[in-house]
This record gives sequence, C-alpha cells and structure tokens, in this order.
Amino acid sequence: MSDFEVEFEEHEDDGYNVVRPFGDIDAYSVGTFREALGTVAESPRVLIDLSEVPFMDSAGLGALIGGIRRNRDNEGSIVVACGKPALTRLLHTTGFDRIVPVTETLDDAVDKLLNGDDSD
Repeated sequence: MSDFEVEFEEHEDDGYNVVRPFGDIDAYSVGTFREALGTVAESPRVLIDLSEVPFMDSAGLGALIGGIRRNRDNEGSIVVACGKPALTRLLHTTGFDRIVPVTETLDDAVDKLLNGDDSD
C-alpha cells in the first residue's frame, strides 16, 4: 500500500478551493480521495490538481467522477490540472475531458475556473 495524502487550499479572494492529492489513487487510497472531494462538494469552484498523482486506477476515476457530480448537483464548477502524460492519456481515453476541462498546468486551470471558460 502506498502513502497517500490530500492537501486543501482555500483561495478566499478568488472564491475557489484546490484539492491536491499526493500519491497513487487506487483501491487502497480511494476512500481518502472520495472523502476529500466530499468536503468541497458545495464549493462554487474547485480545482483538482493531479500533478502529484503518478497513477490512478478505475476506482480513482470513479471517485473523481462522483466528486464532480456532487459538486455540479450544488451548481459548482470543477477544473482538473494534470501535467502527467500517462494520467492525461487516461483522462482523454476515458472521455473524462469531455465532462470537465483538463489542463496541463495549474495556471491554465485557474484561468479556466475563474473565467468560466468550459469550452474545449
């Protein structure tokens, strides 16, 4: 089992929260990840930074989709930042990038989140 943790950042001035997991998101860590996404389910804007996630399996992807649904049920917006080629490939292959914007950099993700540019 790998070490896994999640950090949160609250950007009150701009009105968004960052969820930043560290480590593999798999069957062992998915509960922690799902719980972290639940804490921001009612936030109006959420940025999920996957830059420190080397691997995500289907359980992680399912938790990510569930978190997005809960946030959208509360009229929220989510953008995902992911600069890891293997993980980006997974998000594109599964069509995940058709439900939420996926950017390569954190700066691009913040820009999309704050400017409401959901088109890809």
